[in-house]
Amino acid sequence: MIVKRLFGYFTNIVIYLILLFFQQSVVFAQDQKVADSLVKIYKTKKLNNSEKMELLRNLSFNESNNLELSLKYAEELIALSKAEKNYLYLYRGYSQKGNKNRIIGNFNIALDSYFKSIDAAAKAEYVIGEGMSYMFIADVYSTMGSKENAELYYDKAIKILRRTTNRLSLATALLNAGDEYSKNLKFNLALNYFNEAGTIFKKENYLIGIAYTLGNKGMVFAKQGNDELAIKNISEAISILEKQEDYYGISDYLLYMSDIYFKRKEWKSALDYAKRSLDIAQKQGLKDQVQKSSLILSELYQQAGNIPESFTYYKKYITYRDSVRNLEEVEKMGNLRTNFEVSKKQAEVDLMIQQKRTQKIIAISSIVSLVLVFLLAIGLFRRYRFIKKTNSIIEEERKRSDTLLLNILPEETALELKESGKVVAKRFESVTVLFTDFEGFTQYAENLSPEKLVESVDYYFSKFDAIIEKYDLEKIKTLGDSYMCAGGLPFPTEDHAYKMILVAQEILEFVQHSNRENPLNHTRFNIRIGINTGPVVAGVVGTKKFAYDIWGDTVNIASRMESNSARGKINISENTFAIIKDSFDCEYRGEVEVKNRGMMKMYFVNGAKEGMKF
Repeated sequence: MIVKRLFGYFTNIVIYLILLFFQQSVVFAQDQKVADSLVKIYKTKKLNNSEKMELLRNLSFNESNNLELSLKYAEELIALSKAEKNYLYLYRGYSQKGNKNRIIGNFNIALDSYFKSIDAAAKAEYVIGEGMSYMFIADVYSTMGSKENAELYYDKAIKILRRTTNRLSLATALLNAGDEYSKNLKFNLALNYFNEAGTIFKKENYLIGIAYTLGNKGMVFAKQGNDELAIKNISEAISILEKQEDYYGISDYLLYMSDIYFKRKEWKSALDYAKRSLDIAQKQGLKDQVQKSSLILSELYQQAGNIPESFTYYKKYITYRDSVRNLEEVEKMGNLRTNFEVSKKQAEVDLMIQQKRTQKIIAISSIVSLVLVFLLAIGLFRRYRFIKKTNSIIEEERKRSDTLLLNILPEETALELKESGKVVAKRFESVTVLFTDFEGFTQYAENLSPEKLVESVDYYFSKFDAIIEKYDLEKIKTLGDSYMCAGGLPFPTEDHAYKMILVAQEILEFVQHSNRENPLNHTRFNIRIGINTGPVVAGVVGTKKFAYDIWGDTVNIASRMESNSARGKINISENTFAIIKDSFDCEYRGEVEVKNRGMMKMYFVNGAKEGMKF
């Protein structure tokens, strides 16, 4: 309201005083009304660069209705800060860019922005900014499910922020770290962090912080089986956040309420909470929340026996899950394909030009001497060499395109794509899926040059490729340091589970051998492996930037097997164990709790049983 009254009498001096007010007031909660008021100042364009940078920071932060507009303000702030060599506002610009991209699910862009914000904060000697950026990076890794990276960066953030006087920033880092430890089942540590954060938020009278502390404590109580205390805390949190219009938090806590009632088999209440969460996430453009709520709704309808509705929400879940995937390698293939088409069209144009020249030479040759006839012969010869060379280039590009396509897609799928321009999704009733992950990969990556990092990952993945090719299994994809393959497709087979166990053993032996025999002292890693067997749907994503992929509960459980495995171990599900138990010696681990799955039986594979031959 202050800004609206002053705007009617604005001059450069008044504008400066308004901006000075914002510079001296530390704002932690978004306020769309503030953004709407500041837009009027922004449109006057009567600001010096210093004033404009502060205005852009406030606009980007407070604009909550239009995330694209908020990103536009952040990009403008980054460009202006670079021009002014103002590293403090450069930090703020990158920080806002990271925050907005994280909300809409663009995690790679968000991480890149946060790492750049750390560099800018260091140059500005802004310690609080460094600590906050480490916390934001940890938040992204937490959302992506990389618990080791998340815990590592939360610890860094908290250590830095304890050296500052900014208590709200420290409380926020403690709150987020507590949430990560809660997800990783470290409940006592999580509650300690929540209690410390809650004490700070209450002293500062920061309502959103108080709400998140209550909600996160409620989630811990739910995991410990204390449903009544959980519902009480989460309900109080939602009530506060509704008044603050913090939709991301509301959507998240509504999902947890749905999960609590789901476990209590109170289907109607569980459905109501999940639908409220999905409705808010769709209206606010929260991709991660749409994905989570769609999956929970699919499971709820499946439990209720409503298979059509379950499938509808599962398709929505798949759509939003795939929208945040990194298809960098497929994009490269698409670029090669585009270049091939361009070169082909250019060859046709060049050929038409040459044909016109030839016709002109023939017309002239009828009235000129033998010399011109000789020149015509030379021209034809050159034309022949040009066409031959052009056709050779086209053929080479076609072969390269086909080879690249076969490297990315199974042969049957690649042929179908070339012939019809699309691939029909297929269901396979029995497929074995394997995931691997390197332990401590991110810590090594921080201290390695990009060249050494790529060399280390390529060393392992090239050998993995050779191993699965030996057993006629199908590589699906790699994502960062994670490797995924499957057996039993694109052609159904009977022995895919046995082959996958043999592949896992060879991969494990290769990694252990590499750690023992390393005369050049290259970077080496330990590995976790997870395997599950069941039905999947396989197909191709996209039309230009495409990739062969598989979907279904089987894939999700295989990923959970890997994340719940241990260093140097092959962790398999009950489904896989039932198939291979007569051929391999397995160690029963008991039932382990898996998020959104409850308790699941797991087994470590120790080796083939004596006398077995494969």
